[in-house]
Amino acid sequence: MSRYEAVIGLEVHAQLRTKSKIFCSCSTAFGMEPNENVCAVCSGMPGVLPVLNEKVVEYAAKMGLAVGCRVNAASVFARKNYFYPDLPKGYQISQFETPICEHGHLAVTVDGSEKVVGITRIHMEEDAGKNIHSATENASFVDLNRTGVPLIEIVSEPDMRSAEEAVAYLKALRSILVYLGICDGNMEEGSFRCDANVSLRPFGQAELGTRAELKNMNSFRHVQKAIEYEIERQADLLDDGQAVIQETRLYNVDKGVTASMRGKEEAHDYRYFPDPDLVPLVVTDAQLAAWAAELPELPVARRDRFVSQYGLTPKDADVLTAERDVADYFEETARLCNEPKKAANWIMSELLRELNQAALTAAACPLPPAHLARLVTLVESGKISGKIGKQIFPEIFAQGLDPETYVDQKGLSQISDSLALESAVDRVLADNPDEVAAYKAGKTKLMGFFVGQIMKATKGQANPALVNELLGKKLA
Repeated sequence: MSRYEAVIGLEVHAQLRTKSKIFCSCSTAFGMEPNENVCAVCSGMPGVLPVLNEKVVEYAAKMGLAVGCRVNAASVFARKNYFYPDLPKGYQISQFETPICEHGHLAVTVDGSEKVVGITRIHMEEDAGKNIHSATENASFVDLNRTGVPLIEIVSEPDMRSAEEAVAYLKALRSILVYLGICDGNMEEGSFRCDANVSLRPFGQAELGTRAELKNMNSFRHVQKAIEYEIERQADLLDDGQAVIQETRLYNVDKGVTASMRGKEEAHDYRYFPDPDLVPLVVTDAQLAAWAAELPELPVARRDRFVSQYGLTPKDADVLTAERDVADYFEETARLCNEPKKAANWIMSELLRELNQAALTAAACPLPPAHLARLVTLVESGKISGKIGKQIFPEIFAQGLDPETYVDQKGLSQISDSLALESAVDRVLADNPDEVAAYKAGKTKLMGFFVGQIMKATKGQANPALVNELLGKKLA
């Protein structure tokens, strides 16, 4: 067992879903041709002035309210000075001493235990551009499309003690952002990014150890693996009597290791000072009250309601409320079929599997809730068996088909006619005399064999309850 306690804090950058950038009217659309969404303001031309996008303020404040932060009535934009090719102005407009939101918290559950993670601050800032390195051309290029795209940075307290806690916190944070509709949460496209500060200290020691900042983690799995590796790396250094160096490290996805990138900067290295082109931001009580009134039902509240209203288990409610689109899909399906537990089972097993395989979100699902509700009703009414329902699900999902029409066209309705099934039962028993004799001699587990043979003979359309009833009579 390790002698050290991990201390983990996360800095999360969430790209806000505004149509235009934070200080100009350029589009924030992803995937455009390089340097297409650029103007004199976001490219840092001399003499231009930034104009704050009001929607950015609203979104930042709503996130603060959702995680229990104090939204400051006045906040100040600052210049963060550093040189890098993708930063055309030579500084990034951010917030430093006076951010828009402070002192919040977020509760997460890990292995059945609740953990409350403090949130130090949430501040607004502009994104930098992107450097593109071409090995074939032996050259580097700069794409400024992302320059000026609005971000909020959410800085946690160093309250997490394991990679599992860090991932649980990240997932909860992302879920809130998506529920609020202010960030799409796409880690692969970089609209939800995370840096992790990791340090170790002997158990019982109050003083923090020297930390390393981890970057280049674009999935929850990578975050967990990078933190686990870094904890192990630092523990090995301390066990060998060596010092941990304060630095920034990159996670190598292919090798599963972190590697040194540069020495870690401190705040004074950036020479922060208030931006002279932007006046202090003032949020009024009326604005704050209006934004608070617009907050949707958040994931934890919705999960608790799913348990109380629909009788779901907490585990199932967690799955269904993790993504807002999935939760919406479930509620509409449950409303239409009036079978919430059955609807939940179909969504968690069949629907989510097909969505994952097709790389689709529930919002883009080709099978509308009305059609899934009809499928649930077909199974529960006995018109088709659950087995048939599962067999036809991939096709009706892919084409968005009405399951009732599909079942009628294919002749898949369940056989519940006693006379029709009795002949199939008689045939199976006549074809398997040895098994019949063994069953009557006490091997009652063979009942499953007979049921399977009858289902095979009827192509899965036999009513299982009726099959069992007929077999019970004939084998008595």
